[in-house]
Amino acid sequence: MRNKRRIRYLLVALAVSHLVVVFAGFIAPCDAKQQDRSLPYAPPTRMHFVGASGFHFRPFVFASLADADGYREDRTREYPVHFFVKGSSYAVFGMIKSDVHLFGVDAPARFMLLGADAFGRDEFSRLLWGGQISLAAGLLATLITLTTAAVIGTVSGFHGGWVDEALMGVSELFLSLPWLYFLLGVRAFLPLHVSPTGTFFLLIGVIGLIGWARPARLVRGVVLSARNRNYVSAARGFGASDLYLLRTHILPATFSVLLTQAAMLVPLYVAAEATLSFFGLGVSEPVPSWGNMLAALQHYSVLVSYDWLLAPAAALVVTSVMYGMLADALDS
Repeated sequence: MRNKRRIRYLLVALAVSHLVVVFAGFIAPCDAKQQDRSLPYAPPTRMHFVGASGFHFRPFVFASLADADGYREDRTREYPVHFFVKGSSYAVFGMIKSDVHLFGVDAPARFMLLGADAFGRDEFSRLLWGGQISLAAGLLATLITLTTAAVIGTVSGFHGGWVDEALMGVSELFLSLPWLYFLLGVRAFLPLHVSPTGTFFLLIGVIGLIGWARPARLVRGVVLSARNRNYVSAARGFGASDLYLLRTHILPATFSVLLTQAAMLVPLYVAAEATLSFFGLGVSEPVPSWGNMLAALQHYSVLVSYDWLLAPAAALVVTSVMYGMLADALDS
């Protein structure tokens, strides 16, 4: 019971975090590509409740001004934080178009919860929009991997013989490859000058088709065990077809393995996308992803001076921890 409650809490937490990313256009105060060259590396905007006229129930911010020592707040005017404001247009799921944002402030002030990057782009907005790329790559690549693993593992375990030996021989080859270096090599071999959409689907295909071997062997083991059980033998004796045996008795036994593998593979593939984008082999600017957002930290001066640019790394860590805890709960 305690483990079920833990799984439920983790699923709720993951669902909430993924919904925040799905509705990035609504939650983010501005477009991820919007630049303000007058505010490079602007620090996070401070929210205030107490101003010159006393306490305010509605929070407000001050505009940021650059000076010789960095940035300071222009306290000559207060900019209240408004909710459900109109701003840049966006589309949810690529279909539902809107221009309403959860919060925002009047120009020329900007409300940047996580500061700005070198081009004055809002880091919080880019974090949410980049999460769509990174999480979608992890989820879709996992779907490809597990679909491939389920088919190969089921065919191998159910039919046995030379089919089993051939398929497991191929899986041994994939398991022996240095996964990260192979991934980098395959991606580097593919065309570099493609559109961000094309790069995204290339990433999903490459990542998803590399990691099928281990889950396929696990599925094979479950199928081998299930096909020799008494109730399966009895159903076969009564004339049940192979398709019926697979659908009714064997494939359901693999679901728990596939779910656990999904919880393990999603953060691994999100990290793979981030790694490729970090090295310039993934989704390229100006489309954000957690990987190419972290690429700016390759410069030591940026890394030590602007700690808010580490937000994508924190998002990667939190995502990996939640999925890891879910995998442990499902496996116990």
